[in-house]
Amino acid sequence: MKKLLLLVLALAVVSGAWAQTTVEFWHAMTGKNGDMVQALADKFNASQKDYKVQPVYKGSYSDTMNAGIAAFRAGQAPAIIQVYEVGTATMMAAKGAVKPVYQLMAENNEKFDPKVYIPTITGYYSTSDGKMLSLPFNSSTAVMYYNKDAFKKAGLDPEKAPATWPEFFDYAKKLKASGMEGGFSTNWISWIQLENFAAWHNLPFGTRKNGFDGLDTQLIFNSPLVLRHLQTIYDLSKDGTFIYGGRENKANPLFSSGKVAMHFESIGGYANFKNTCKFDFGVARLPYYPDMLGAPQNSIIGGASLWVLNGKTKAEYKAVADFFAFISLPENQAFWHQNTGYLPITTAAYELTKAQGFYKDNPGPEVAIKQLLNKAPTGNSMGIRFGNFNIIREIEDQTWEDILAGKISVKDGLDKMVKDGNKTLREFERLNK
Repeated sequence: MKKLLLLVLALAVVSGAWAQTTVEFWHAMTGKNGDMVQALADKFNASQKDYKVQPVYKGSYSDTMNAGIAAFRAGQAPAIIQVYEVGTATMMAAKGAVKPVYQLMAENNEKFDPKVYIPTITGYYSTSDGKMLSLPFNSSTAVMYYNKDAFKKAGLDPEKAPATWPEFFDYAKKLKASGMEGGFSTNWISWIQLENFAAWHNLPFGTRKNGFDGLDTQLIFNSPLVLRHLQTIYDLSKDGTFIYGGRENKANPLFSSGKVAMHFESIGGYANFKNTCKFDFGVARLPYYPDMLGAPQNSIIGGASLWVLNGKTKAEYKAVADFFAFISLPENQAFWHQNTGYLPITTAAYELTKAQGFYKDNPGPEVAIKQLLNKAPTGNSMGIRFGNFNIIREIEDQTWEDILAGKISVKDGLDKMVKDGNKTLREFERLNK
């Protein structure tokens, strides 16, 4: 009996010694991109035996962030959560909830040099002195997709996308006249047609460097140029030259089905369009207004980063640190970039992708990189970092829909976005002083 007990204890010790640590990774990726999240995790899991990263889809970006916050309060949070860029200020203000990435990597003796990451990407997720709070993951920027087959039918050069907004609106009318249901559509009216639009023209979206310099900031994007731009889009909606497809990325089917010939979307949509479009399409830079001195400037990032939550064991944090180091390797970043269209987060991954000749057959993703790096960022084009920004975007989306429905004028709607958004900023500032 004594020998049997010793044998059981020995087996228990061995079993414990070889127990695999599992960490959950909550994310918002669907379609091909969701498959690639799983593929990255599978590659990491196959590379060693101590840890297992388990991706869990939790719905939209907003759903995922809200689920993570609720789970943390209930003591059931995952180790890793993907949070879209507009949630950055909210996560930074979540005192006690977050373990900063720079601290995580140092505690686990992982080689970690922020300088290997592309500065315009990592700067968004870092403190003013360069300490990275979260790991950039599916970083993106907004681009224009266009249907080359539709261009040919309308008598337009399929290898020459419109460079300026006046050219773009002229093309849209010609494409509509050629028999298409509409000329263009856009996803993310707030991120693309407001935030990136302002940065691309070097206009302030808000004060205090768009929120980077403190919570006491004001939205000021209701400028004459933004008013002119939204008024033109609204006017073109009346005859169907512009078709509204819904919030976030709900307009994608308008482009992939061939109903519209030009469409604004994240470069992160590249892989899904490659899978769903039955026509030849191109990727081009965002148009600009040529009467704006200095334009174009540089676009800003979107997408999301990976945040690590507090309350986990040493083994779990070691697993996360190893996983972050693994997915930052040039070959793994190149794999992610080439299979999704999302930007590589390291310079080495970009150079590796170029050396592999990927951009010769897939020029679209490099268009996005060059656009993001078009000029050195200014205080107007570093990015947007406001608290409760997800709520501000909801205000902008709802107001835009009210404009399209004729419930409010473009000017009054734009002013309302700013006024109501500033109320939200003051509430966030009050709660986080």
